Amino acid sequence: MGDVTVLIGTTKGVFLLEGGARREGWKVSGPHCGGWPINHVIGDPETGRIWAGGGGDWCGAGVWRSDDGGESWTCSRMTQGMMDDWAANDPDFAAMIGWTEEPLPFGHDFSQVWSLHYAHGVLSAGTKPARLLQSHDGGETWAKVTGLSEHPSAESWQPGAAGLTLHTILSDPDDPARSWLGISAAGVFATEDGGATWDRRNRLSNAQACDDHDHPAAPRDGEIGHCVHNMVLAPGGGERLYQQNHHGVWRSEDGGRSWEDITRGLPSTFGFPVRVHPRDPDTLWSFPLNGDMQGRFPPDAAAAVWRSRDAGATWQAMREGLPQEACFFTVLRQAMGGDNHDPAGVYFGTNSGSVFASLDEGETWQEIARHLPTVLAVEVLDRR
Repeated sequence: MGDVTVLIGTTKGVFLLEGGARREGWKVSGPHCGGWPINHVIGDPETGRIWAGGGGDWCGAGVWRSDDGGESWTCSRMTQGMMDDWAANDPDFAAMIGWTEEPLPFGHDFSQVWSLHYAHGVLSAGTKPARLLQSHDGGETWAKVTGLSEHPSAESWQPGAAGLTLHTILSDPDDPARSWLGISAAGVFATEDGGATWDRRNRLSNAQACDDHDHPAAPRDGEIGHCVHNMVLAPGGGERLYQQNHHGVWRSEDGGRSWEDITRGLPSTFGFPVRVHPRDPDTLWSFPLNGDMQGRFPPDAAAAVWRSRDAGATWQAMREGLPQEACFFTVLRQAMGGDNHDPAGVYFGTNSGSVFASLDEGETWQEIARHLPTVLAVEVLDRR
C-alpha cells in the first residue's frame, strides 16, 4: 500500500501527519496556510496535490494549494475580509501584508470555504453561506454553480448553529453528472445533470418515524429533518448513502430519495461525523455525543467509536485505547477520515487537539498527535 498522510484542518492552519506505508512513527508538520482557520483539507492520491479550504471574517474565504507535499502553499482568495477594508484605508498596513487593489472574484458573497471535493478532474467547494463553486484548473479560478444557488427552495433554507453551511460534497465515481450535497440546515440535494438542476432529497421511507419527536431538528412532516451533519456514499457502485444528522443516523438505498432510521442500538441520536469502509458498503463508523444541549461530549464521558458491520442493523462500541474517564471532547462533522489499507484505517480529531487512529478498523485505538489547535477536519491522503 502507499504512504499515508493524515490531513488535519484546524482553527490555526493545516497540520500534516506522516505515517508512511507502515502507518507508524507519525511525524507532524505545520501550521501551514498562514494560520488561517481551515475547515477542510483533501488530497489527490494520483498527484499528491493537497487543497485546504477555509477563511473567516478577517481574511475572507479562499482555497490553499500545495503541489509539493505541503512544503509550499499558494492561496486562491475568493472573497474580501476585514483586512482588505483596513488595507484600503491604511497604506502602511497594505504594504506590510502585500495587499493590492485587485478585486476578488466573489466580493463579499461568502465568508468561508467549508468543504472540498475532487473527482473527474473537477475541484468543488462548498461555502458559508451555502454556495457551490467549481474549478477546472486545480483551484486557480472558480465559477458558481447557479443551479443550486437559484434553487426554488433557497429562500427557505435555515442556518444551523454554525451558519448556513454546504459541508458535504459527494460524487458518483463512474458518472460525473451525478453528485450529492449536504447543507445544514437545508438537507440533502442531488443532481443527475451535472449541477444544472437539483432535487431536494429528505423524504422518509416511513412517515411513522416522525412519531414521538419534539426536537426542532427531528423528523417531521414525512421528512428526515434538514440539519444534516455529515454524509457518505457507500462503495460498490450502488446508490447507498449514510448520513448523521441532528437527530440520528440514517441510510438510503436509492440515492437519497428515501431514508431509513438506523439509530437503534446507539447511545444517543446526536453526533457529527459518519464514515464508511472503503470497500465494504455494510461497514460504517459513528461517534455519538450525548446531545446538542447536554454538552456535546461522549455519553458518560467515556469515548467510543461505534461500528456497524451490517449497514446499521446492529452497532458495537469500540473503546480500546480511548479515554474512558472524564472525557469531554467533541468530534466535529468533518473530523473523521479513513485510508484504503487492508485492514482499513480510521482516524478522528478532537476539539481538544488530539488525533486518534485505528489501524484495524476500529478494534483498537492510539493517540498519534496531541496539543494541536481545535481540529475541524480530518482526511487521509493515501498515495497509490
